[in-house]
Amino acid sequence: MGPEVQAALNDQIRMELSSGYVYLAMAAQFEAQSYDGFAHWMRLQAREELEHAMRLFDYVNRRGGRVVLQAIPCPPEEFGAPLQAFRNALEHEQAVTASIHRLYALAGDHNDVATQRELDWFVTEQVEEEENAGRAVDLLTRAGDDAASLLFLDREFGGRAAEDHGD
Repeated sequence: MGPEVQAALNDQIRMELSSGYVYLAMAAQFEAQSYDGFAHWMRLQAREELEHAMRLFDYVNRRGGRVVLQAIPCPPEEFGAPLQAFRNALEHEQAVTASIHRLYALAGDHNDVATQRELDWFVTEQVEEEENAGRAVDLLTRAGDDAASLLFLDREFGGRAAEDHGD
């Protein structure tokens, strides 16, 4: 793998780790507000982001590259009401998707088919990530400010199971 693709993969590792950090910050806010179900959803999301970073970490090493970890920005402390937090999550996933697409195109520009094949998994995964966050936004939008609806959704989101990617 060429140095430009390796640098971009290292940037993506940072982005995935940063994503996990943001989701943990969201979980912390929800836990402080006694929204345990929303916190659970965000904790699982944080765990997935770490798994994504480690998948790229392992890939770079398998290719004989060098992983160079970078500083992760401090996430915000507050994300607003549940709807706003999940809107932020959706926007964040859309930014990750755009980054994966740029990385895929860069690998193509460098005729790095192996990296494109590895990124195929991420492209598919991001469709799922955006779908999950988008569904959450849709449900929370319908709930509005109705306390009973928010508590119902909090309970529902608490039932989210961890994803088993089996790879």
